[in-house]
Amino acid sequence: MSKPATPSLSPSAKAGLSLGALGVVFGDIGTSPLYTMKECMAHLPPTGQTAAVLGVLSLIFWSLILIVSVKYIWFVMHADNHGEGGIFALLALIHGRTTGTPDISRGRRGLGPAVIMILVGAALLYGDGIITPAISVLGAAEGFNAISPAFTPYVVPIACVILAFLFWFQHKGTRSIGRIFGPVMLLWFVTLAGLGVWHLAEYPQVIRALNPVYGLALLDHAPVQVASLLGAVVLAITGAEALYADMGHFGRRPIALAWYCVAFPGLVLNYFGQGAFILSHPESTDNPFFALAPAGFARFALTGLSIVAAVIASQALISGAFSLTRQAIQLGYFPRLKINYTNAEHSGQIYVPFVNRLLAIGAIVTVIYFGSSDRLASAYGIAVTGTMVITTIAYYLVARRNRKWPLLLAAPVCGIFLIIDLAFFSSNAHKLTDGGWFPLAIGAGVLAVMHTWKIGREEIFRRVYGNNVTEAELTSIARSQHVTRVNGVAVFMVGSPQGTPIALLHHVKSNRCLHKTVVLLSILTEEVPTIPEDEQLTLREIGEGIWRVTGRYGYMQSPNVGDLLERTKIAGVPINPQSATYFFNREMIITGGNARMWEWQKNLYGVLSRNARPAKDYYQITPSQIIEIGLPLQL
Repeated sequence: MSKPATPSLSPSAKAGLSLGALGVVFGDIGTSPLYTMKECMAHLPPTGQTAAVLGVLSLIFWSLILIVSVKYIWFVMHADNHGEGGIFALLALIHGRTTGTPDISRGRRGLGPAVIMILVGAALLYGDGIITPAISVLGAAEGFNAISPAFTPYVVPIACVILAFLFWFQHKGTRSIGRIFGPVMLLWFVTLAGLGVWHLAEYPQVIRALNPVYGLALLDHAPVQVASLLGAVVLAITGAEALYADMGHFGRRPIALAWYCVAFPGLVLNYFGQGAFILSHPESTDNPFFALAPAGFARFALTGLSIVAAVIASQALISGAFSLTRQAIQLGYFPRLKINYTNAEHSGQIYVPFVNRLLAIGAIVTVIYFGSSDRLASAYGIAVTGTMVITTIAYYLVARRNRKWPLLLAAPVCGIFLIIDLAFFSSNAHKLTDGGWFPLAIGAGVLAVMHTWKIGREEIFRRVYGNNVTEAELTSIARSQHVTRVNGVAVFMVGSPQGTPIALLHHVKSNRCLHKTVVLLSILTEEVPTIPEDEQLTLREIGEGIWRVTGRYGYMQSPNVGDLLERTKIAGVPINPQSATYFFNREMIITGGNARMWEWQKNLYGVLSRNARPAKDYYQITPSQIIEIGLPLQL
């Protein structure tokens, strides 16, 4: 299940991947110093300032160690699906689908508790994808307040303009700008470390915070006070999930190298530098991060660099939302949407216009509604910690089922992680009334769409192929004297590699004719990231000029019907893809039936079905080659 991602790369190649990982993987967690320490100091229990600062630094340091270094890099990132990570990789591993062999007999799988749990985690990531760009850009724009209070009325408009430009730029792709992501983030982390070391020299006593006793002592207060504090500390580890989600782009080793050599020391030194500044300048009420730089040009330059770093951090979350959407579409949990490929050399660089518009509207409305990073921090954390809890539970299932860990090993390891995750999650519960409902509402809406679409598609599949015509009956129809065989090629799209499409039966019944060459084409998405090209095509002759063709793709791939049929022609099937006629069902959903769905789900599925991108467009087939046959279906 797990294997080294980059075993044969040279040291310079690994260094290049690690530099790229800095720009994509660590943007979110790398911009956390913009607001984390300020929020922590605003939620301190009543105690001496020195003890409070040392306690906060200790909690931040050990959170980075336990969550990022231990949980994700040492454990979770070893649970890869052919080198790919992320929430849907865990779903595939839980199902045990680590090979591309199709299981055409499994029928209606249903949505068990494990699947629902994974879908909840995926839904929460969309909430994170809206809030992270908002809080990162807004927190960076607030650096203008540290330059001059006169900028205060313009912070929100500046943030909205930056976000609007960021989302507008998405359609151009990340290829050109991606080349500078890594070097800019390297400069960012070096700047974090440099500012931290400078102020550590003024107050080196803060190094004592490496002792976890200071953090534990700070937690020895009333539960309400501790909850508020932990809700602020968790801001330091937001973005940890990106290490696992983006593992397929860079590999575990380059990501670990970037973390241990650059990101982790830069973050720790900066947090400790902020603590040293607070203790050596107790009269200062400014944002401790921007106060690290001297007033004037240095602080202005730091603000500019912060905005660039926040944009890069936001870019990572936006690109992640695009990839998550494509995976959900491929696995059947999301309606088909238009997907643009922005780089011919890298299929992972995609742009999903509909998702981009929703994220843009959501992020800008979030900035306007909350108005400051202080208020927005109240909404931040619930989605992040909820996903962390789900990842731990899913990892336990994978460890037991796939890695064959004994219970005496899996339970203590995952139990410790779960206790920490639940502590952070529960500490954010008080944020519900202060804005924490916002990411949960987004997640609930996305979950409703994914769950409704999946069970709706399964219900349609059951009704369409439940009483299917067998291949023997199909060949008998083709031999019938009442059916005229006409010249040409007909390609019928069929959802099951054993089924007979209703469009074919309607065509024969209505027109009493059938093309001399008939291709029953099925497109299957397997729960693996990619399937090699030489394994994608399966071809079988049924008889009477009827062929069954199956194309198999991974959830990180998009089907190419034209290329598939060209390979079918090369394999010996007498077809010309350019002159073939493609037959599709056009579903017309009618509610009021006895489907095993709530009435609101039937209505929602009808809306989603009507607005989903037509299959003919999704498979990129020339419109003049398509014939659609209406198929009324009552749910």
